[in-house]
Amino acid sequence: MTRLGGTELVDWNLAVSTAARITRPGPEVTRDQARDVVAELRRHAAASQEHVREFTTMHSTGPDTPVLVVDRPGWIKANVAGFRELLRPMLRKARERRAATPGGTALGLVGSKVTGVEVGMLMSFLSSRVLGQYETFAPATPALPGAPDGGGRLLLVAPNIVHVERELDVDPHDFRLWVCLHEETHRTQFAAVPWLRDHLEGEIQAFLAEADVDPATLMERFRQAVQSLSGRDEQRNGTEQPPPAPAGRSSLVDLVQTPRQREILDRLTAVMSLLEGHADYVMDGVGPQVVPTVAEIREKFTRRRQTGAGRLDRALRRVLGMDAKLRQYQEGERFVRAVVEEAGMSGFNKVWTSPNTLPTKEEIAKPAAWVARVRPAAG
Repeated sequence: MTRLGGTELVDWNLAVSTAARITRPGPEVTRDQARDVVAELRRHAAASQEHVREFTTMHSTGPDTPVLVVDRPGWIKANVAGFRELLRPMLRKARERRAATPGGTALGLVGSKVTGVEVGMLMSFLSSRVLGQYETFAPATPALPGAPDGGGRLLLVAPNIVHVERELDVDPHDFRLWVCLHEETHRTQFAAVPWLRDHLEGEIQAFLAEADVDPATLMERFRQAVQSLSGRDEQRNGTEQPPPAPAGRSSLVDLVQTPRQREILDRLTAVMSLLEGHADYVMDGVGPQVVPTVAEIREKFTRRRQTGAGRLDRALRRVLGMDAKLRQYQEGERFVRAVVEEAGMSGFNKVWTSPNTLPTKEEIAKPAAWVARVRPAAG
């Protein structure tokens, strides 16, 4: 990663090094076991591609993006690079404002180090929980060996998959394939719908452009979020449970919203609900044919997803809006199921025609309204 010096509001290099230093490697496995897990995940990813595309009738319009099996530090490095790329326009504006403020540059040098450490803490925390991810906004310069110049890539986090399969006490071979089915669906979505990535990036950039870019405000808001995750608020209040968030500020997203942002966020919420719900629907649709223990895996995993693993997970949900993400899986899956039952898979696939055929937030909750608007022909 290119050295950033003191020109950035976040010291991204320090974020990566901090996360790498405090992140645990994951469950204990022998060298041969690790090699077998990586090989099996690659095989399952390849098999999942065929299963998903046959079930959805969606096919790539260009060369396939790669599948990368990574460890926790590899996931951190890739996501810090993507995060930096996505936030670049907003942070540039904030940097310009800081430079115009007396003493702003000197303060920024200190602030970027502090925030770099805190970004590293957050990425370390998340790196132990993500099983897989389609990294939509890969930077122009690959952060991982074998990655393309942008265009997305599928990451499978091997130690986390092993950890969860052991925690749930499920068949490891079935669980690995089940995870790959979900993540491969995301890769298929972006591979088969060429406008989707640019549309999402445009919406996110529009959302960020509306943000308050005062550097001190941005850093303080982020610092409050990380402090909540680290448990400092709970310690200060002498209680294990996180203190109630101020009204209207229940998550990090809420801290930067304007009326215009709320409109954009509603559209983003609808798209993410569609993508996540579609992945769950496909995973459950394909699962019974290729994953013998799918019913047991789904029941145990759903219970784990709903309850979380402890105090820090509850804090994470509150601060980053993860409860809303859970609803995205549930509401999005209900939308997809209802539309497929009404119009068939080919009728549902009309959703991918253009941004105008994407469901609104209201239509996610009322699939019949989307069917009435788009009038997809049953196939």
